[in-house]
Amino acid sequence: MRIFDVRNKRGMGTVEIVIIIAVLVALALIFREGLTRYASNVMQYVFDEGRVTGAFG
Repeated sequence: MRIFDVRNKRGMGTVEIVIIIAVLVALALIFREGLTRYASNVMQYVFDEGRVTGAFG
């Protein structure tokens, strides 16, 4: 009687996805301040009304 069946790899994809998500969350927590600052700068650049009105005038 075998405890682990090597041919049954149905759950391997799920385990790999969970590990990838855990690594991404850990990276986001480590670089949280930098990512927040970057996102804020991008939003200010994108939604700056001076750039929009300056392009038409």
